[in-house]
Amino acid sequence: MQKIEAVIRSSKLEEVKEALNEYGIQGMTVSQVMGCGKQKGRVSVYRGQEYTINLLPKIKLEIVLRDHQVDEVVELIAKVARTGEVGDGKIFIYPVANAIRIRTGESGNEAL
Repeated sequence: MQKIEAVIRSSKLEEVKEALNEYGIQGMTVSQVMGCGKQKGRVSVYRGQEYTINLLPKIKLEIVLRDHQVDEVVELIAKVARTGEVGDGKIFIYPVANAIRIRTGESGNEAL
């Protein structure tokens, strides 16, 4: 099992969710997060004063999958979330030692 964490633009959430649903992904965790990377924030003007916003709002998707699904799902997320502009986000992949469904006690792939 592996965990995918995808940090994407807020505006791309619905498109990515629809694509994952069509692929057959049944569960995911979605969090609103703040962050910056190469984009380094933006400069805004409020009442004539310039100020820098260092952290921008993003969405973090977390999905745990069977090993054979990971490459296709990563490709799908990258394709749908891509705008070609700085700030599109990042995808991280981690190994997962185990998963346990609390309701039934199932573990491993059966818990997914």
